[in-house]
Parts: sequence; structure tokens; C-alpha cells
Amino acid sequence: MKRILIADDDPYILQLVSIHLSQAGYQVHLAKDGTEAVNILINKPCDLAVVDIMMPFMDGFTLTKHIRKKYDIPVILLTAKNELDDKEEGFRSGTDDYLVKPFEPKELLLRIEALLRRYNKQPIESFIKLGMTTINKHNYEVQIGDRTVILPLKEFDLLYFLASYPMQVFTRNQIIEQVWGLDFEGDERTVDVHIKRLRERFTNITNDFQIKTIRGVGYLLEVK
Repeated sequence: MKRILIADDDPYILQLVSIHLSQAGYQVHLAKDGTEAVNILINKPCDLAVVDIMMPFMDGFTLTKHIRKKYDIPVILLTAKNELDDKEEGFRSGTDDYLVKPFEPKELLLRIEALLRRYNKQPIESFIKLGMTTINKHNYEVQIGDRTVILPLKEFDLLYFLASYPMQVFTRNQIIEQVWGLDFEGDERTVDVHIKRLRERFTNITNDFQIKTIRGVGYLLEVK
């Protein structure tokens, strides 16, 4: 069971988030301020932290910096403000995501799930080898034998993501979350278009992998 730390001085937010996360199967640890959150992290290792910016004793920016130095876990910042300066300071502090109050608990759950997938399943290596094909995230190149293929950024990100989890089926919405992000305003057809382009590029030059359509579900990358 994944453990989630919630740090917020608003008891209503603590109760609301705790109920929804517990119902979703998470173990929740609650902190009323930044110092209490630090003590919880020392005694109870957590997998993710949801941190309010405005807290007594230690604000959310300071707590996020502390978490980033001590722990390898994702952080979501909560704030009642929607100002660019706050977002900039939040990301400079090391947060992974940002959610403005008031928010829907379901949106927080979706963001938590997306971040946990990225942290827990992200490949350690920066390159993936499939037969004679190497997908290199250092230089965003695909090498097939002696041939180098340069892809547009989103096509590369899509290929790298699918190749990271061969034979695993992903829905279009899951792909959008991982490749385009939760704030993407397009529709699922974007995924179909990019899949079609990848197939056109690689079908005739390699048999190392194939992107297959799973009808009614989504896509998977099959390794030959």
C-alpha cells in the first residue's frame, strides 16, 4: 500500500483529501504544518507528498526543498493562489506538480497516480535497446544498425514511453498523461496520429518492434 503525506493547516482539506485517498487504497499521514511533516517523514517513509504552500512554522516551498534534499519522492504543491510567481517558486523549490485550490479530489487522485507511475516505473537507463534498435534519450536519437533516425520531440517521447514498457497495454488517456501531460487540451486523436507516423517511419526499416492496436483499449509495443 502506497503511503501519502498530506501537509496542510486547513483541517477541512486534510479531512477531505484523507477520505478520498483512503477510499482509493492509499495509506494517508496527515500533518498540520511543515515541521510536523518533517517528523512524519523521518518515522514513516512515504511514497508521495501533497504540500500546501501557506503553512505555519515551515512553508510549503521550504518543506519541498527539504523533501527534495532528503527523499526521492514526488511532491504536489497546493495553493489558493494562481499566480505565475508562485508557480515559478514552486518549481524552483523542486515540486513535480502544482494544484490550485479549490480543486476536485478526483483531479488530485489522477495527478498522484501519474506521478507514482513515473517515479516507480521510470527506466534507470537513459537508453533502451530492442534488438538492433537503440532509443537514446541523451541525444533524442534512434539508432538502427548504422542508420540514425531523428524524430520530432513528441514522437520520440511516445516511442520511448511505449518501449519502456514492452508488451504493456496503455489506453489513449494514459498515453496522453505520460507524454503530453494532464494539462493537454487536445483529444485522443492526437495519439492515433503520432502512432500512425511512428509506424510509417519504422515499419519498412526494422523488425525489432511493432506498435500494435489493441481494439477497444489502446496500444502496446511488441518486441520481436
